[in-house]
Amino acid sequence: MRLIQNLKLQTKILTYVLTIVSAIIFVLTVVSYQLEKEQTEKQIGELALSIAKSVAILPDVRDAFQHPDPSATIQPIVERIREEVGAEFIVVGNSKNIRYSHIDPNRIGEEMQGGDNDLALRDGESYISKADGSLGPSLRGKTPIRDDDGQIIGVVSVGYMTEEIQSIFHHDFKTYAFWSMTVFLFGAVASVILANSIRRDTLGLEPVQIATMYEQRSAILESVQEGIIAIDRNQAITLINKAAKDWLQLDDRIIGKSIKGLLPIETLEKVMREQSSEYNQEILLGTRLVIVNYTAIQNRGETVGLVASFRDRSQVQDLVNTLSEVQQYSQDLRAQAHEYTNRIYTVSGLLQIGQIDEALRFIHKETDTQKLQSKILYEQCKDPSIQAILLGKINRASEKKISFILNKESSLEHPLPKSYMNSLITIIGNLIENSFDAVSRQSDRKIDIFFTDIGQDVVLEISDNGPGLPEVSANLLFERGYTTKNGKNRGIGLALVQEAVKELNGSIEFDNQKQGGAVFTVYIPKGDDSL
Repeated sequence: MRLIQNLKLQTKILTYVLTIVSAIIFVLTVVSYQLEKEQTEKQIGELALSIAKSVAILPDVRDAFQHPDPSATIQPIVERIREEVGAEFIVVGNSKNIRYSHIDPNRIGEEMQGGDNDLALRDGESYISKADGSLGPSLRGKTPIRDDDGQIIGVVSVGYMTEEIQSIFHHDFKTYAFWSMTVFLFGAVASVILANSIRRDTLGLEPVQIATMYEQRSAILESVQEGIIAIDRNQAITLINKAAKDWLQLDDRIIGKSIKGLLPIETLEKVMREQSSEYNQEILLGTRLVIVNYTAIQNRGETVGLVASFRDRSQVQDLVNTLSEVQQYSQDLRAQAHEYTNRIYTVSGLLQIGQIDEALRFIHKETDTQKLQSKILYEQCKDPSIQAILLGKINRASEKKISFILNKESSLEHPLPKSYMNSLITIIGNLIENSFDAVSRQSDRKIDIFFTDIGQDVVLEISDNGPGLPEVSANLLFERGYTTKNGKNRGIGLALVQEAVKELNGSIEFDNQKQGGAVFTVYIPKGDDSL
């Protein structure tokens, strides 16, 4: 069995087809042999019986039985008939089985051989029989001879030798064998053509390779977290993996049904028509905002279908935020190291020029500032995510010579869920960075931070003394790409903030302060983990 499984496709098809053809030919040959043999014997037997009946009703033959020497009349008549019909023998005998004719004249007057005349002489029947006569085994047609009164006076026996019958059958069977071999050869050629056609259709892969690839494909499709759907040229679903079925709440019955209602038909038709690909298309799939990639399936230059893969946009955003977080931490650490280096240099310089009192005042001032910020961050704020974000921004503000003020009334008694961390990084980080840019041209740069969790929401308020916000609608302000700054890759921060706030089911407000500058207020539900 293992040997058969390891055969190449062409060899396997050739083996199976020829085995089947050979089995069919063998069965047909055996059946045909038997049927042909029976049919040939039946035809010859009926011919012999028909000749016998014809001889039995000849007036000359019947009248000859009244003569003293019947064989003198009967022998010439039946021999002429025998030569005309091609029978091996025609024997006419009387009611006592004594021959009146025979192919060998010397046996006329002797008793007929075979012992199969009783039914004709006794019962008056006409029949076909097989017997061993004086010439050997033969197939005979027997019929009685009756006089004018209907009395049985003799018997006619017309025979064909069994060996002769077999030679006729064997001649016919050779013709059948020739055509059987022709069918066998045709099956061999057809199987080779079929094998080559299948190999072309399977790109030259063997069945074992195809089975392995199918198993691997199934395992890969079920293991990936992205949803995958494949359709044919008629937009009918041909494949859907577990992730896609779970997202869309579908089952295997969707196979073969139309993709309409699940993915944008216009995009599918465009990709298939242009034999192209579309990447990072944001659509609403069910209740989720997803990012979809489309790729056309081509076979020999013709588009035969399409594969769409999609993943939750929030997962992508989480990756982006995580990378942004790492990058931001790296920048904050560099800023912190740089700022503390500057402070050490300042203290060192004051000491070197003998300004000891000034150095002490500088140290005390920094210490007081650090104590106040530490008290607010570590005692009044219980959320480690916000602590880490604000600590990094404090150091960055110090490097930029910006007064970073944590409101003394700030408090956060309950930590937020850990799942909020990436969104908080996006919200707080981008709003503070925007404030850094806003105050960059001010002589007295100030940013105020206030946070509280009194009530059902966490409230974050970030204000600055910059030039304030332009008079535009909220939709335009948070639109991706809108900016009042120069340079490329701008107008993204506030759009990301709004998306992150929505993910937390929160809200954001903004306004210009009377004394100048902008203020952003974010409201974030605490979540069950924070209660």
